[in-house]
Amino acid sequence: MEIHGLLVNCLRTEGYNTTSAYTGEEAMGFIKQMSFQLLILDLMLPEIDGYEVLRRVRENHNIPVLILSAKGQEVDKIIGLGLGADDYLTKPFGLGELSARVKAMLRRYFYFNNHSNNHSPTVLTHGELAIDLHTYEVTSLAGKMTLTAKEFDILKLFLSYPTRVFTKSQIFQAVWKEETISDENTVMVHIRRLRTKIELDPSNPIYIQTVWGIGYKLGEATG
Repeated sequence: MEIHGLLVNCLRTEGYNTTSAYTGEEAMGFIKQMSFQLLILDLMLPEIDGYEVLRRVRENHNIPVLILSAKGQEVDKIIGLGLGADDYLTKPFGLGELSARVKAMLRRYFYFNNHSNNHSPTVLTHGELAIDLHTYEVTSLAGKMTLTAKEFDILKLFLSYPTRVFTKSQIFQAVWKEETISDENTVMVHIRRLRTKIELDPSNPIYIQTVWGIGYKLGEATG
């Protein structure tokens, strides 16, 4: 409860409206009834743990999710990111770092939800792959699907520069807006998750292909 109070006070001091839940069931109730722009999720919740809450949220929502956990094992981070989290903080952490990450996540969320440019295309296409920059609809040979904010940003990056090969560091800088990549697995997990959604055969991808020893590129257009 002590860390909860510190978080709430920190966020409210910076002008954010907050709603608190102490159990997974309570959190799901709020999410069903209210609209949120960011979810800060502790993995160690009673009744329904944070992993299950995250899985349920991702079935219907693409809001940014920041995971908080005392678990520092790499596998826990990978599981959280694999279920759809956008960022991860391991306890103990500083309130300044939390605040910076919240601001960065909201800045990206608002930009991609509100930014429009009448001189730019609203739909990017590459063969049968298409993303709508206004409605956030994504279609491919695998059908129509819902992406998280980070997944959408990664796919938009590739379609914006269809002939370019990106290193993991370049993808991290472009999508996470940070100069130095903190963990290459973060990019790899998001690429893997994105492939499971847009590819007919994720183990043999045609859209996002691996360039061994360098990074990733957009595959040849089909259709």
